[in-house]
Amino acid sequence: MSDIPRIPLLIGGELVQSVSTEWRDVINPATQEVVAQVPFATREELDRAIAVAKKAYATWRNSSQGTRMRVMLKLQQLVREHASELAELITREHGKTLPDAEGEVGRGLEVIEHACAIASLQLGEYAENAGTGIDVYTVIQPLGVVAGITAFNFPVMLPSFMFPIAIACGNTFVLKPSEQDPSSTMRLAQLAQEAGLPPGVLNVVHGGPDIATGLCEHPDIKAVSFIGSTRVGTELYRRATEAGKRCQAMMGAKNHCVILPDADRELALNHLTGAAFGAAGQRCMATSVAVLVGEANQWVPDLLARAKGLKVGPGSDRSADLGPVVSAAARARVERMIQRGVDEGAELVLDGRGIQVEGYAKGNFVGPTMFTNVRADMDIYREEIFGPVLCVTGVDTLDEAIAFVNDNPNGNGVALFTQDGGAARYFQNSIDVGQVGINLPIPVPVAWFSFTGSRASKLGDLGPNGKQAIQFWTQTKTVSARWAPRGSGGGGINTTITMK
Repeated sequence: MSDIPRIPLLIGGELVQSVSTEWRDVINPATQEVVAQVPFATREELDRAIAVAKKAYATWRNSSQGTRMRVMLKLQQLVREHASELAELITREHGKTLPDAEGEVGRGLEVIEHACAIASLQLGEYAENAGTGIDVYTVIQPLGVVAGITAFNFPVMLPSFMFPIAIACGNTFVLKPSEQDPSSTMRLAQLAQEAGLPPGVLNVVHGGPDIATGLCEHPDIKAVSFIGSTRVGTELYRRATEAGKRCQAMMGAKNHCVILPDADRELALNHLTGAAFGAAGQRCMATSVAVLVGEANQWVPDLLARAKGLKVGPGSDRSADLGPVVSAAARARVERMIQRGVDEGAELVLDGRGIQVEGYAKGNFVGPTMFTNVRADMDIYREEIFGPVLCVTGVDTLDEAIAFVNDNPNGNGVALFTQDGGAARYFQNSIDVGQVGINLPIPVPVAWFSFTGSRASKLGDLGPNGKQAIQFWTQTKTVSARWAPRGSGGGGINTTITMK
């Protein structure tokens, strides 16, 4: 095992080999090859990373917006130049196809590009003579040392949702990426160093629950952003808020696609198929439920034919439509959930278990899987499967579809396919879901709009990206100032609360 690379920590601008005695194998999910080892850092290493971030903050917070903007401009250039390298690292450790990985890098790049506009984003307000001779203004200031905890499914995009904006606002950052596919995250962090970040502004510490909990409870961490499962996010949100920190937790999902019978049939079914099975369903915005309304219920055979036609293969095969799931444990869970659906009485019209990919007998492959006659009380509908499994149900009316979606515990994303503008407007106003797509299957907005959610999919008032991200990573200070003429005495003693 001595030739297996060991992934370092990033502390104080230096790549540091952990002294931890606990290391985990990083596995290529298509081959089961060990491609790296990642440490579960010690508490002392976490404390050191936070300490150097705190020291760096004293200087970085006073750096000019122009300085921070130029770092982000350089970072976006470097990410663009190294996009292929980042995508290959994602595919090797996550398993998603190279085109999908390249798309992920592109979406992460959008956020970095947005951070380049920090000089116009981090602006306060000003009112002259708000009271007689009194000017009132706000300044938008950084919080201090902040932290991010990311899931495995987007190892470049999710960190990009966090540290570029936070750092551009003047904070320093400690990042804990997923231990399942950390290499692309580390390469992104190295590129940020190359872009000109001073030592200690961005730090990366690997680990498991102990490191995540440590970030939530450490007194020098002022805010925590989390993206991952509902179970973990709920616990970390509780710990962080009880410790007096600002926290946002973007969590689980059960995203629906509602198709009305007037929809463009080819468009709707093609987009639904891609959104359900792309990345082997390992997206928090994957479409895992199709709600067919009225005559659209007759489109099930066409949908099934599209699912059967998808190619499963290693992510390195550009002709593959979906690769393996991230781990053997993930495959086992997906297969258990498929069996549970059978036991619950759903009709399994396409079974992706036991699929064989030539040359990759050890891969964690699950083929496209499709259930029909799915009811709202079934576990396969209530729980997030996080695999290439599509649940299909039918209703008679749009109102029934809206009620069905709103009754699900989660509220991450939803899509509606129709050619009726009135129906679309009624839908978007009636649905209790954070992100709505109209004739778009995965409604993740561009980076200058906020990533939102509702109900069990989100904790905290503010989400990543857009204006909400600026608000989350900063605090507003309001200043009321009177500069009376020298020697005027300020008009004498006034015991009222007015600002006259």
